[in-house]
Parts: sequence; C-alpha cells; structure tokens
Amino acid sequence: MSGEPTPPPDLPGVPGGDAPGAAPPIPKAPAGPRRRARDGMIVVFLAVVVLVLFEGSSVRTAGDEMQPGFERDVVVAVGEPVGWVADRLPLDEWGDDALAFLEDEGVGDEGGFGSTPSAARGGVPAVSPDAFDPAELGAKPEPPRQLDTLLVTGDSLAMPLDVETARRMAESDEDVDVQRDPHVGTGISKTGLVDWGKLSTQHVRERRPDAVVVFIGANEGFPLPGPDGANVDCCGPPWAAAYANRVRRMMNTYRQGGSARVYWLTLPVPRDDDLAEVARTVNAAIEVAAQPFRAQVRVLDMTELFTPGGRYRDAMSVDGRRRIVRDADGIHLNDAGAGVAADVVLEAVRRDFGG
Repeated sequence: MSGEPTPPPDLPGVPGGDAPGAAPPIPKAPAGPRRRARDGMIVVFLAVVVLVLFEGSSVRTAGDEMQPGFERDVVVAVGEPVGWVADRLPLDEWGDDALAFLEDEGVGDEGGFGSTPSAARGGVPAVSPDAFDPAELGAKPEPPRQLDTLLVTGDSLAMPLDVETARRMAESDEDVDVQRDPHVGTGISKTGLVDWGKLSTQHVRERRPDAVVVFIGANEGFPLPGPDGANVDCCGPPWAAAYANRVRRMMNTYRQGGSARVYWLTLPVPRDDDLAEVARTVNAAIEVAAQPFRAQVRVLDMTELFTPGGRYRDAMSVDGRRRIVRDADGIHLNDAGAGVAADVVLEAVRRDFGG
C-alpha cells in the first residue's frame, strides 16, 4: 500500500543491512558440531598433563629463579610435585632430544662430544710446557695476542656476570668488544639442547675471541659415557673423569693453540645438599681438566670466594658492607655477587693482557 513505509534495503548476507533505523544484525550460528564447556575443560586438563610429563622440571626451575613473593610461592608449590614426577620419567629428556634442532640451528657438527672417545686410550701422554704457568716458575710468560674481543659464555650462571663484566670493561677499556653468549638450561653433561663441544668450536670459528670467560655448571649431574661406552652416573671418579675430558676439550678449543686465554670459574657451593655434591665433583673435574693448559687457562676460584670452607652462605662483606650475593634459588649469583665475580675475572684478564 502507498501509505506503508518502504522496508530498508537488504545488503548481501545481512538482513536489514545498515540502513538508518535498522535493528542490529543477528549473526548466524556457526556451522559444525557444538562443543560444551566440559570439552574445553578436558582440553585444558590434557594440556596440563602433557606439560607436567614433558616440562615438569622447567616449572620447578622457573619457580626457583623467581624473586621472593606470593607468585613465587605459588609456582614453587606447583613446581615441586610436578618436577618430582618429571624427574622419574624419561619424557623430559625425550622432549629435549626432539627439540634439539631448534637450539642447535647454525651450530655445525665439528667438535661435538660424540665425535671422539670420552677418554684417551693407551700410553702415557707427554707433559708439555703448556702445563706450567710461567709466572709460578718465575719465568717470563709468552704474551697473548692483543685483547680486542672478550667472550663471556656458559649457562644461566653466566648471567648477570656477562652484564657486569661488560659494564666494568667499558669503564676501563671501551675499545674491547665484550660479547655475551649464555645458554640457559644447558650443561656439559647433557647435549639435548646444546653440545658444548660443537658450540665452543663455533665460538672460535666465528668470533675468534682473544679471551674467553666460562661460567657453567648449574645443570650438571647427568649420566656420561665412560671409556667403554656405558653410561656412568654422577658423582664418582668415573663420572668426574668423563666430565673432565669434556671440559678439557673445550679448554683446548678456546685457548686456540695457545694464542688466547681462558678464564674458567668454579662453582660456588649451592644451598641444596644434592646439588652441592654435583658442584664439588664439577669443581674437581675443572681443576684436573686445566692441568695440561696452565700456561693459557686460568681456573678462578669462586668456591672459596663465595662459600669458604665449602659452606653455603647468602651474604658476605663487599666493599666494607655486608651484602646478599646469592639468588633466592641458592644456586646463582645475584647482581652484587656477579659484580664481585666480574672484578676477579677482569683482574685476571689484566694480569695477562696488561692495562
């Protein structure tokens, strides 16, 4: 009828369109099967189960590395039991192995720990002059090449040591390029994420560092292949020997035929007794590993500096004031502790390179 209003035009697929005065369009229900809230809860539950089985230890580690507070208490409360479950299953290691290609991208096969036997066989190796620090004999040391590049590397222990070292070096010699390359969650006794034999070879090939600072050992204690190929468990002499062989290979790579200098930090004793046992074995292995290369490899004693007598402590005197130097996890150094370690590192560097 002529007196009736004209209905608004339809836009394709939208009844009523957006003509003035039109009611908001009502979307059509999506096609396909409908899911209930219970289905979503099941998916979330399955995701949590997978997380616990494959990454339970990561949840625990994340909680340990958080600053004290309510959030950390919650994460630790969850992480301890799920970490306990993950420790008793092989799925965590399987996951590391399956995802190893993500971390090792760009790292070649050269120098890998699996490419040669873990221990030398047969005969008594000759002692070379490199086994002696000339300074200890009253002799004049062979000068290293000019210090242009200083590499600070390791696992999470190298953080924030790398930052503190770079900051202090910039204040005293801004011409030195301090390169930082920590790899969190890695270890010399585990190659699922990073093979440190390969990585040390890549460091030398691509960066050509004149000095290398290594601080690693927060994630050690994994079984290692012995001389006969069978795995040996931490922390007796067979494991220490296998670990020392890997450390020695890295030291030899980093010293670059004697032209570079290596500064390898021992581990401050952790708070946890089980971790302290691993740390003591790692420290003994570092000392033995460095023996053939005393002319170029400096073992810097963080054990006695931070934990004298092998006793854990959170605080120590720094510049006449008592300061907390350890993180809440009882493993790592905090900023103040890293500053103390960086001073020791740079003092050793200056003894070798001058300045």
